[in-house]
Amino acid sequence: MRILIRTSKWAVLARRLGSLAVPLTIVPVLMHRERFLDSGVFLVVALFAAIVAALAVLAACIGLVRLWHTGDQGWSKALSGLFLGLICLAPFAYYGVQALRYPIVTDIATAPRSELPLIFEPDMADMPAPRLLTAEEQQRFFPNATTRTYPLDQLQLFAIVEHLVQVQGWDIRQRREPGIAGAPGQLNARILTLVGWREEAVLRVAASGRGAAVDMRSASIGALHDLGSNGQRISDFLVTLDSEVTAFLRDNPNINQPAPAEPEEPAAEVEASGGG
Repeated sequence: MRILIRTSKWAVLARRLGSLAVPLTIVPVLMHRERFLDSGVFLVVALFAAIVAALAVLAACIGLVRLWHTGDQGWSKALSGLFLGLICLAPFAYYGVQALRYPIVTDIATAPRSELPLIFEPDMADMPAPRLLTAEEQQRFFPNATTRTYPLDQLQLFAIVEHLVQVQGWDIRQRREPGIAGAPGQLNARILTLVGWREEAVLRVAASGRGAAVDMRSASIGALHDLGSNGQRISDFLVTLDSEVTAFLRDNPNINQPAPAEPEEPAAEVEASGGG
């Protein structure tokens, strides 16, 4: 007598939903990065992908429970559906934690924003009004996002800042070196986040009483919540700048010492001619 062993329909459903969730999660990100999807459509598609992934996990859990009791086939299908669903839900869980961890903000600066202007580009035409933090909130959430002052002249510090921007791989859109008369230098750079949001960083190097100072601004172009990216970017960059300047001063201890005065040549003795 042949015993018929069925395959769990819940396991099959979990595998199908998990397989569908993968392209729904990855493809919109690629399209958003390449600007084939605008941000509004991207959010809708991303939400749909999260729902499909959650349904895959739910179907897999139901299927595993039923398989345990019935002895049907489908363990591999249920487990693969569970795995794919959890993988697709992982980025949503991460960004959800970030949203709970940080307040809603899209623009952070270490100096008045009017002193660190953004470059107007076409994608800024529909840019929503910036969401800002109070000085107390910024100090609490991003204590390292503050003005830095170093015992270097403007050109020396500007060169270090520009090098770090290039190391970060940011796209420099505007560059202005410090002027001879003490005019501050400025760099404007665009950053593309992993999921395709565009942000702009502005760095200013200005003369100060003890050398030169660096201020920084980071702003989201179209997002309604930066999930902590702008404040963290400023904090990380300035902490790295601290290390770079410290290493530079250690390797060049006499960089700001005045050049020694050249010794004066002794005046030639003039022989007095005596009268005959």
